[in-house]
Amino acid sequence: MTTYHFIGIKGTGMSALAHILHDSGESVQGADVEKRFFTQKALEEKNIPIFPFSETNIKEGYTVIAGNAFSDNHPEIKEARRKGLTFYRYHEFLGEWLKQYTSIAVTGAHGKTSTTGLLAHVLDASFPISYLIGDGTGKGHVDSKYFVFEACEYRRHFLSYKPDYAIMTNIDFDHPDYFTSIDDVFYAFQMMADQVKKGIIACGDDEQLQRIQTKVPVVYYGFASTNDFQAQNVKETMHGTEFDVFVRNTYYDTFAIPMYGDHNVLNALSVIAICHYEDMKTDTIKELSSFTGVKRRFTEKRIGKQILIDDYAHHPKEITATIDAARKKYPDKQIAAIFQPHTFTRTKTFLQEFADSLNLADVVYLCDIFGSAREESGKLTIQDLQKLIEGSSILDLSNTEVLLDTTASVLLFMGAGDIQKFQEAYEKQLISVGNDIMNA
Repeated sequence: MTTYHFIGIKGTGMSALAHILHDSGESVQGADVEKRFFTQKALEEKNIPIFPFSETNIKEGYTVIAGNAFSDNHPEIKEARRKGLTFYRYHEFLGEWLKQYTSIAVTGAHGKTSTTGLLAHVLDASFPISYLIGDGTGKGHVDSKYFVFEACEYRRHFLSYKPDYAIMTNIDFDHPDYFTSIDDVFYAFQMMADQVKKGIIACGDDEQLQRIQTKVPVVYYGFASTNDFQAQNVKETMHGTEFDVFVRNTYYDTFAIPMYGDHNVLNALSVIAICHYEDMKTDTIKELSSFTGVKRRFTEKRIGKQILIDDYAHHPKEITATIDAARKKYPDKQIAAIFQPHTFTRTKTFLQEFADSLNLADVVYLCDIFGSAREESGKLTIQDLQKLIEGSSILDLSNTEVLLDTTASVLLFMGAGDIQKFQEAYEKQLISVGNDIMNA
């Protein structure tokens, strides 16, 4: 029996995959940088060993899985190859592992993680399943019938997968450090669609997805009456959103989700469609109503009379959707957007679109651009975005106390970098000012 060694085990996809293998009875360990990540706690709870990077971690007989953030010059990768060990990149191994199951890939420019989490939650209530969610959550089961996983389009990594089914939430131009245009993105999704073996569940309200040509059946979902699965009579409630579902213009049932915003209705509709396609009972599908969410997707914390929300939104359309959800959940409250752009190329490409989406908030604070491992610097600065947003302010770790003076009671901390450190710093400020502020 081999030991699986993960190079970069604290990454969201890598940690989720480590959980799956561990839960399936495999021997798992990994290495990473010393910095603590939010994925680390769950790994430690399962006693999965985590070591500092060192070529001495690589032993004979190991199977090595490397995260895509690490180059071929990484010492552990070089040692694994020197020893002639079985070696995979993350997406390569995942492509092999999913062949054991009825696999359902969830892909799209936006909404992958939330939809994967929602589908995994519904199926997990009724079946032994395995799942891999892009927030670092993973679960394996030796008797899994279904394997639900997030399939990322970046660098066309999802072309390593040949799933039975695919949910496609949308096609949009993102990752401008790799993709050259919306057409380039479309052709990647077209290639992915060609690899699906049984059927595709696609958002019919998305113009790009309507262009997809496939050899397998496509079931469309959305708000338009032309879709196979249509949401009607959408209404916000005290506990979330309710909507009626019509299947090919015939009323099917009414569903409830504990989230707000049209994007969440669409995510739920895709789950309803795949479950219906697989002949699952309505009672199973209605587990939608007990979903508690995924990490860093509209994750709320209430402190005194302020509501702090942590969200991964890092594209203009995601920012728009997050602010829309906050407006629908808290229609009588002012909203502050605290945004950290992620990568210089994305910020430059969508500079005006970022400004337009952020202007939907009542107050805007901007944090320095997070360069990511792919690009550490650029000529663009956060001031270039600030110029396009009238009344916006620059926020850094040394002045988070300015948020104490905001008139907004809903604070959206948004970004794909390390925006959480700004929220954590502000929470300390809230605590330090004492009960007068906390209970005002």
